[in-house]
Amino acid sequence: MPVKKERLLNLVSSMVDIYSPTGKEEKIVKFLNNYLIANKLNPVLQEVEKDRENIIIYDEENKPSICFAGHLDTVSASDYEHYGFDHDGDEVFGLGTSDMKGGCAAMIEAFHAFLEDKGKLPSAALALLVGEEEYGDGANKFLEEYSFSWAVIGEPTQLKPCFDHYGYIEASLHTKGKKKHASLAKKEENAVQTMLVSLLKITEFVDAMGDGIIFNIRDLFSSRSGFVVPDYCESLLDFHLPPHYPSGKMIVGLEEFIRSLFPNQKRIDEILNIITIHSGYSIPATGPFAAKLQDVFKKLGIKWETSYFPSDSDAVYFWDNGVKPIILGPGSLEKAHREDESAPFSQIVKAAEIYYSILESID
Repeated sequence: MPVKKERLLNLVSSMVDIYSPTGKEEKIVKFLNNYLIANKLNPVLQEVEKDRENIIIYDEENKPSICFAGHLDTVSASDYEHYGFDHDGDEVFGLGTSDMKGGCAAMIEAFHAFLEDKGKLPSAALALLVGEEEYGDGANKFLEEYSFSWAVIGEPTQLKPCFDHYGYIEASLHTKGKKKHASLAKKEENAVQTMLVSLLKITEFVDAMGDGIIFNIRDLFSSRSGFVVPDYCESLLDFHLPPHYPSGKMIVGLEEFIRSLFPNQKRIDEILNIITIHSGYSIPATGPFAAKLQDVFKKLGIKWETSYFPSDSDAVYFWDNGVKPIILGPGSLEKAHREDESAPFSQIVKAAEIYYSILESID
């Protein structure tokens, strides 16, 4: 296998040591662009906005029908002094090792190894995108100019191909009260009290729906003005929906339930604001491309076990633009976005070997 482990380890460590939260990807884009140029991979930069660019490898003559894609941004570091690369045995640590600099490095190494081994670029595109953790603007800009039949997206799946992707709804809930001295206010006049009661009831409502819906209370804010009861409170809510679950059903049901909680409120949009709606999808694991993936797994001695991706990702933008995305990458979502984020380096190596073998199979 032409994949070089030491080179891959050095690339992963260099990428993780560059802090690149969403909106501040300039340094890692510059580093990787120079790396790809030095290794004759012919990258081009696609401007998303000022000082923010996607990196793309795309052979205009071949017009590839398959794209390998990943995002270079991470969430913000919980501890800016300790976000960088470290390792202990096979486990590599640092912000982005799992989500998803490990997957991006594996894709880069696969393309690099293919060029060294075959003396040419593969018949596939590579897209290293910005903005996934917040806006999805990198993916949207990329898909304005490029189109493919299939995409392999290197989000952390523990190397299990995910043909199914959950839908996602992001909403904000707002409650109001009356600002009074803290010793005099009644419970019903406290915006935070109203919010907490409402959130408990929404949790019970979602639990009663069943259907595998995942509900998360992400953030909670209130006005701060000294020794008084807050008159405003806001909560950000996440709903992850199984692939076949209609997002409209969730939204309408939630709106009706909120109306029942606030019967005197005339306008529901003054309480509930739907921020994001991403529909899920389900792709049958059949057909020529799925067969090639199965052959690759058999060749590498990896058990073929498909799964689903329960979080939000750039894959939904690919799907909305007529591209069939398979999510397949090293690491796990359980380790992502954590202070002690990590991934097994052996999985990152194996991911590079899988990607390389896919490139061989389509050449």
